[in-house]
Amino acid sequence: MDGSGTTIRHIQADEVEAFRRIRLEALRTEPSLFASRYEDWEALSLEEWRNRLNEPVFIAFQGDEPVGITGLVRQRSSKMAHRATIIMVYVRRSMRGTGLAGKLLSAVTDHARDIGILQLELFVSAENPAAIRFYQREGFLRDRQDSRRGSGGGQGDRRRHDGSPFGRLGLTRMAQRISACATY
Repeated sequence: MDGSGTTIRHIQADEVEAFRRIRLEALRTEPSLFASRYEDWEALSLEEWRNRLNEPVFIAFQGDEPVGITGLVRQRSSKMAHRATIIMVYVRRSMRGTGLAGKLLSAVTDHARDIGILQLELFVSAENPAAIRFYQREGFLRDRQDSRRGSGGGQGDRRRHDGSPFGRLGLTRMAQRISACATY
């Protein structure tokens, strides 16, 4: 399958089922690549799924079928409101290598720029060299490595589906030069 014929939309609450389908697919098929667990997301009520759409979520569709996803979370602190984190990046395996990941990244980047974001950050599994190379080609620079350990299952607990620590790399790109080569 190629990336032609795909559309990317900033989805709203009335498209929550497409969000649920592609997010659960990502967590079920690639559990080692995400800090979130399938079981936790599967247990969410429909209202909780809708609440997750209070932050921007972009879905790539091939026809009516969701085939990719990404989202953006803006920092809440007034001193940090110029920063946002790209989250939930996933492209269905059959669509990889088609340029769709770049299109999703462009959609979320354009939106970030439009709302005044100056710095984009993301975290990627240290065990996903293809994704690391992709983000570096897109102008993100590695700025830290993080292996958070916890035991409570809360926000600070970053463990893979098998219980082992989730090592991740932090990557950053400045948004004011986002459409050209980024400088740091």
